[in-house]
Amino acid sequence: MSIREWLITRSERANPRTTIDDRHPGDQAWSDGNVATPLIHGRTYFADLYPRIEATGPGDLLWFTDWRGDPDERLVADDPNSAIVAVLARAARRGVDVRGLVWRSHWDRLAFSGAENRRFGEQLQSAGAEVLLDMRVRTGGSHHQKFIVIRHRDDPGRDVAYVGGIDLCHSRRDDHDHHGDPQAQDMAEEFGDSPPWHDVQVRLEGPAVHDVETVFRERWNDPTPLSRSPIRKLADKLRGDDTDPDPLPDQTPPPPAIPGATHHVQLLRTYPNLRHGRDYPYARGGERSVARGYSKALERAEHLIYIEDQYLWSKDVAEQFIETLQTSPDLHVIAVLPQVPDQSSPLSRTPQLYGRDQAVRLIEEAGGDRFALYGIENLAGTPVYVHAKVCVMDDRWATIGSDNFNRRSWTHDSELSAVVWDDEGEDHNAYARRLRLRLAAEHLGRELPPGAADAEIARVMADCLTAEGMFAAYADCARRLDDWHDGGRVGQRPPGRLRSIPPVEQSRFTQAWARVVYEVLHDPDGRPKPLRRAARF
Repeated sequence: MSIREWLITRSERANPRTTIDDRHPGDQAWSDGNVATPLIHGRTYFADLYPRIEATGPGDLLWFTDWRGDPDERLVADDPNSAIVAVLARAARRGVDVRGLVWRSHWDRLAFSGAENRRFGEQLQSAGAEVLLDMRVRTGGSHHQKFIVIRHRDDPGRDVAYVGGIDLCHSRRDDHDHHGDPQAQDMAEEFGDSPPWHDVQVRLEGPAVHDVETVFRERWNDPTPLSRSPIRKLADKLRGDDTDPDPLPDQTPPPPAIPGATHHVQLLRTYPNLRHGRDYPYARGGERSVARGYSKALERAEHLIYIEDQYLWSKDVAEQFIETLQTSPDLHVIAVLPQVPDQSSPLSRTPQLYGRDQAVRLIEEAGGDRFALYGIENLAGTPVYVHAKVCVMDDRWATIGSDNFNRRSWTHDSELSAVVWDDEGEDHNAYARRLRLRLAAEHLGRELPPGAADAEIARVMADCLTAEGMFAAYADCARRLDDWHDGGRVGQRPPGRLRSIPPVEQSRFTQAWARVVYEVLHDPDGRPKPLRRAARF
């Protein structure tokens, strides 16, 4: 199959207001000549990001968006100079144009990060950066994009962007061993004092950097006030916080295509329909290219859909799998999710478990024993919180982003995901297979050196090259580990980290109230009413 059969086109993005595809030829909605590198784990991402920021100088650009920011979070554990606010402040003082759009957030008492995000922005503003608290969202929504773009005034060949699910905050700096980040955020007691955290970011080099920069520019240049709340406006004024974005410099041409690069990169986004005359000038009625991109790829999947995600909710999302499973008899679906939600409050956990169970039951009805659901744990038996947002289909279409498999991410919050299509590979996309097998190796407890070549990866993971083999390997690993736990953890622990996730048992009364809370608070719908009625994205 060709790239046009899998990736959406400019017209299929269905957002004539955006400029993100203006430099792409014809109806093309992706850039060519890139190198995309998955960075598995926050520790890997932060270690890669740190020297890139330190290498910036006068006239360079460093722009970022964030859902949560903790100023004291270290990029390198044993380096006190690597606290993110200190690193960005040093860059600003060197003459780097440092700007950020950080979600204002809801109250901390609701397990959000309003105080931390404000402190993050204020400390950077005092250092000469311009970081704004952005609440231009739908009611109850958030800016969930997590990306960084670095552009060099005198050497565009060094330009880089990072896109994915990793925030610049506590708990993210974990690694392969999953002992957690010592700078931890509060989570449910099952995760312990230093919650293990699984996450993924992708580093982009080449013309795709320009596309990521365009996403930032469109949001920054939105003339809508950062918040419409008079209380917030007064508080900002009393604190002296910056609420007036300074003009951006003119955008320079994209970085040059990298010689020999085989990666095509497509950016998919979600923006909601804001309603009441408050709409994004770059996305009237919203943009749902995340949902459209997944839907198009799902229609073409025939062998294996591999998912790692924080959530798997929503009847609307589940229905995207049903037809594919029913019409593709060889298709298998594997989903790796958190064993339990991150918060234990009944108003959080119970509705989330209800939403997941409803979606899972629909997919199971269509796929039967071709659908499997797993969690992961570290070697001490502590559940690992899966925060990654990764999907690989048929080893051809692969995405890493901020969006989850739920209606909220597909319609209601702002999201950004990077799909990579690789020309390298005969019956597959080399990038996609490499990503899938690397993740599988970790969960199955198999050692792969960081720079392992594809031939070595294929040797170690030979039984997982096919959909059936991967499905069987995961099932066997989880069965052995489940049996070991059920037997009192006697004898040597079986290899691997996969655990089965059992069905949710909830009474009819619990389901009744959980459904209301789930649909109103946890998984709202940000589509215009005509699309809702038509059940389309």
